[in-house]
Amino acid sequence: MAAQPQTFPGLNQAILPEFDHEMANTRKSLERVPENKLNFKPHTKSMSLGALATHLATINHWTEAIMGTDSFDVSTAPPTPELKSRAELLAAFDKNTATARNAIAGATDAQLTKPWSLLSKGQTIFTLPRIAVLRSFILNHTIHHRAQLGVYLRLNDIPVPSIYGPSADEGNM
Repeated sequence: MAAQPQTFPGLNQAILPEFDHEMANTRKSLERVPENKLNFKPHTKSMSLGALATHLATINHWTEAIMGTDSFDVSTAPPTPELKSRAELLAAFDKNTATARNAIAGATDAQLTKPWSLLSKGQTIFTLPRIAVLRSFILNHTIHHRAQLGVYLRLNDIPVPSIYGPSADEGNM
C-alpha cells in the first residue's frame, strides 16, 4: 500500500490564527483609549495618543495594497485624518481588520509568495514575499504600536489589558 502524500494547509491558513489573535489583542488595547487624552504626548517628539491610536486602527488598511499591487510608493499616500473618538477608532479598526482578514483568507500560496516592494519617492525600501510583508509590515508593525499604546495608557493611569499573559492591571485571566 502506497503512502498517501501529506497535505498542508495553505500559507493563508497558517497566518490567519496569528492574525486573529493579534487583532483581538489590539482591539482590547484600542478599547482602553481615553477620549479625554487624545492630545497627550509623552515627549515633544512623540505622536499624540490620538495619532498613535489612529495609526494602530488603520495599519490593516495596507493589506489591500500588499495583496492588490506589486508595490506601493509611500510618498504618494494621502495623510490619514486623525480619528476623534473611541467609537471612530474601533469602527475603523473593525472595518480594516475585516477587509484585511478577507484578503488574507482569499489569497493563494502563489499570491503570498510573490514579491512585493515598498518604495519611497521611487526608491525601494524593501522587497519581500507578500507573506513576509504581512508578518512584518502588518502584524509586527501592529504589535510594535500596540506596545507603544500600552506605555501611553500606563502613563495616563489607564489599566493596560492582558495581552500574552497577565498585565500589572489584570492579574487574573
